[in-house]
Amino acid sequence: MTTQLAVIILAAGKGTRMNNTEKAKVMFEILGIPMIGRVVEMALKLNPQKVIVVVGYQREMVQEYLTQFNHQLKTVIQDPQLGTGQATSLTETELINFNGNILVLAGDVPLLLSSSILQLINYHEQNKSAATILTANLDNPFGYGRIIRDKNGNVNSIVEEKDATEEEKKINEINSGIYIFQKDILFDALKKIKPHNSQKELYLTDVIAIFKNQNLQVSATQVKDSMEILGINTVDQLIDVEKLFIEKNEKSS
Repeated sequence: MTTQLAVIILAAGKGTRMNNTEKAKVMFEILGIPMIGRVVEMALKLNPQKVIVVVGYQREMVQEYLTQFNHQLKTVIQDPQLGTGQATSLTETELINFNGNILVLAGDVPLLLSSSILQLINYHEQNKSAATILTANLDNPFGYGRIIRDKNGNVNSIVEEKDATEEEKKINEINSGIYIFQKDILFDALKKIKPHNSQKELYLTDVIAIFKNQNLQVSATQVKDSMEILGINTVDQLIDVEKLFIEKNEKSS
């Protein structure tokens, strides 16, 4: 890794399907550690210049927990929550004097390893890409955005399940929601994305189409173990991920 790195962790969501309105989704624990804590710890292993956590629902609880990391990170408030694109754009002021790459992580993906992110960063820098997406191959990709590549292996687009043709739905390579961007190119594109629905939500994935329209290179590299990019949206998924942590701990002991 040769270029400076800043990390944005998106952690503002309510987590409606966790069935607990008293707790932010990212504060649900895995073996005693809130999932946001596991994501922050992984991010700090990368030695970034900045770590910014975007908080929203039950933010006081999340901010209080994050104080243990002291000066190593900042929080930015997203209220109301109007999509991943808006969440990312809110960090621009904190990064005004930063020049380098921006890694975007999800606060509810706690299995991700720093080695996989270093692979993503190195691939991004080697290809001098405007953006690089961490992807995975899934036997059952239903529900995920599919990665559409051109004949040279570069990313043409991300097609969401609801918009995919029958042929595109057969693609097994999916978008993990984890990206690395060149800073200036990212924030310029974020200013150009348009809301999708009556809630005026702005989606981070839309910057990919803007990059392609500007003939900028978008790359993708696959994580070796697709389990790493599992997100947690339900209590059942939380239980499944905790089991994976227990198995991993048993293997390493």
